[in-house]
Amino acid sequence: MDIVLQWLLLTIAVAAGWFAGRLGSSTRRSKKAISDEESVRDRLQFLFTNYSDQAVENFVQSLAVNRDTVSLHLSVGAHFRHKGETDRAILIHQNLLARPELPTRFSPQVTFELALDYLNAGLLDRAETLLHELMGDREYGRKSALQLIELYQQEKEWEKAAQVARTLTSGQTDPAVLKTLAYITCELADEALKNDDRWGAQKLAKEALDYDQSCVRATFIIMKLQVRQGSFKEAASQSLKVFDQNPEFGSEAVDRLMKLEHEHGDIGRLVKKLRKLYETWPSTSLLLALVESVERASGRPAAIDLLRLELEVRPSVRGLLRLVEMAGYEKGMTTDEGRLVSRIGHLILANRPVYRCVSCGFSGRQLHWLCPSCKQWETVRPIQGVEAE
Repeated sequence: MDIVLQWLLLTIAVAAGWFAGRLGSSTRRSKKAISDEESVRDRLQFLFTNYSDQAVENFVQSLAVNRDTVSLHLSVGAHFRHKGETDRAILIHQNLLARPELPTRFSPQVTFELALDYLNAGLLDRAETLLHELMGDREYGRKSALQLIELYQQEKEWEKAAQVARTLTSGQTDPAVLKTLAYITCELADEALKNDDRWGAQKLAKEALDYDQSCVRATFIIMKLQVRQGSFKEAASQSLKVFDQNPEFGSEAVDRLMKLEHEHGDIGRLVKKLRKLYETWPSTSLLLALVESVERASGRPAAIDLLRLELEVRPSVRGLLRLVEMAGYEKGMTTDEGRLVSRIGHLILANRPVYRCVSCGFSGRQLHWLCPSCKQWETVRPIQGVEAE
């Protein structure tokens, strides 16, 4: 009974609002017009605030479908989807598509909204079918392609994701889409590596760099291939390219470079390389790598002097802990206080995230090429600052 009463009141309220709007339109023509979007939003806010969701849904289901009311249907459907009531949103959009009086020009928009409902509900097969239907639409083709790419990324169907992404790059040079295609191609290269298809992996990695020259991951894949082939000098040179592509990933490149040079390189040459890199792109990881190399080449006192001098200019927790450990060991300082300082410092760093997404703020201790939160490529990067790089 309450639902019926609310429905009646809702009908009266909407009818009264429509009538008042029509009555007053002739007297307001000389004034600044309020956009339809603003008007619909304000009225919907009133409805959602003063009536139950069930009453609103019943009203919309019985509302006529024409060019003036489609936006109301769509707004109510989106409202339910955003609230997490996806079943209601699906019913509203399905009902709208089934109405023969729906103007043809609104069909792609309603179909797209229904696809979003299916995605939210986890009905991925249904969403995929609708999004493919919209791929050729002038207005919703691009939006549908981007949703399809995200769907395939979620399902790790990289070949399908690449096929859709390529349709967006034909005749266009959108950097965001090219970066997405580059990283999807890297996923395919990674799969080829796992199957020991070195030629295929190399071809795909180079293809990724053709799409986006700043693709750090493609460089790391090529570097890995060179190591497998025994081309250690070429792999070391490859790691240096990362600093030109995106120096924020320098710490990742340095780790790989240090391992290579320790096993197959020349320590004197390594010190020169690291000094040059550190002068251009100073970071904690580079400093510690340089200190380690200087210690191997010239002894611990020289490494301690270098580290102390650089920490005065660019302080960092990791650098300080390394200095405490090196200086204490060198001078025979193995006091309880020294060990306590070192232990507390390492505990502080152990609980700190190492990487953070520059887009959404997601953080963690593992590098994700695709942010788990905002689903963007190469936005998760090593954190900069006193407690990090």
